[in-house]
Amino acid sequence: MLSPARLRPRDVLRVGGSGLRARPMRVFLSALGIAIGIAAMTAVVGISSSSRAELDNQLAALGTNLLTVSPGSSMMTAETAALPRESVSMISRIGPVTEVAAVGEVSDVDVYRTDQMPSEQTGGRTVRAAYLDLPDTVGATVASGTWFNAATARYPAVVLGATAARQLGVPVGGQVYLGGRWFTVIGVLNLVALAPELDLAALVGWDAASSYLDFDGHPTTIYTRSRDTAVESVRSVLAATANPEDPSGVLVSRPSDALAARQATNTAFTGLLLGLGAVALVVGGVGVANTMVIAVLERRGEIGLRRSLGATRGQVRLQFLVESLLLSLLGGAAGVLIGVVVTAVFARIRWWPVVVPAWAMAGGLAATAVMGTVAGLYPAIRAARLPPTEALSAP
Repeated sequence: MLSPARLRPRDVLRVGGSGLRARPMRVFLSALGIAIGIAAMTAVVGISSSSRAELDNQLAALGTNLLTVSPGSSMMTAETAALPRESVSMISRIGPVTEVAAVGEVSDVDVYRTDQMPSEQTGGRTVRAAYLDLPDTVGATVASGTWFNAATARYPAVVLGATAARQLGVPVGGQVYLGGRWFTVIGVLNLVALAPELDLAALVGWDAASSYLDFDGHPTTIYTRSRDTAVESVRSVLAATANPEDPSGVLVSRPSDALAARQATNTAFTGLLLGLGAVALVVGGVGVANTMVIAVLERRGEIGLRRSLGATRGQVRLQFLVESLLLSLLGGAAGVLIGVVVTAVFARIRWWPVVVPAWAMAGGLAATAVMGTVAGLYPAIRAARLPPTEALSAP
């Protein structure tokens, strides 16, 4: 008794592909269902990854190693606690801390363009005493004029935040009225992304604030930079270092916290969209299964002829399984391509970097392979079980 001829992989692919070429429109519609699901999943992952890459770029530009210390509500007194005057020098002694600067809000003092302005028209502006190294610590830059030096920080000079300067309309070299006397504007800052509270501030030197404005010397915000690898460890000791007597009255945060919260929100939204994409993929798999079942019913004569010519049940089963797999992979490849294109277009419109993780593309193709195998398994088994005589006699 002769053993049946063995099919080489090339023959299996050729036989499986012949079934697809015979019904191009049906194949297109079935593959389209798979493509929509994979495109949705790839685009969701790609857009989410591109958004996250843009967020990471923002964080890198802003500096994730910046921590801010400010007074909070004390558990001991139930009132807002003041930071000790020595808190800046104490924080500077923390080993991984590389830069420290502070500002102190000068209470009951506002800044005006002239001495004839009504006292209630402050425009939300504040007056703050500032350390000399504040720009380096918070990444502030001077738009015009200059920043304080050791000499000007002791005299009635002021540097305006970007928004405050725009509201007052006073150029460098002009004067503003604050604390009952005139201060000369020596500089104007650009917008400060890391410390937006400085945009509406009129900044004076720490010594000048004490001499001319009765500043009490207590910092209201301390900005610290530390080594990237030690940010969390520094954060854990900042409160106790800034105010050893009442650490509960110290708030420690960093500007990137809000961006991290937005990233968490994006992650949750991405999960929802991936779920919808998975539903679309299942629907596409049902379409593939339906196509393959109909193909078995329509090709019973072909199946019977192949069985009569010596094809085994395993070979018939493999033929239809490969056909289902090729159909799914066709839709999956198209879906991955569409997803990449959608991601690229959307990212370019938003001026984001285009990021499509390799695992997303590989996962999309793997998902279609699994879907194609599952969808084609029942039709393949059904085709293999058809008796040759029954298949040949089918209309």
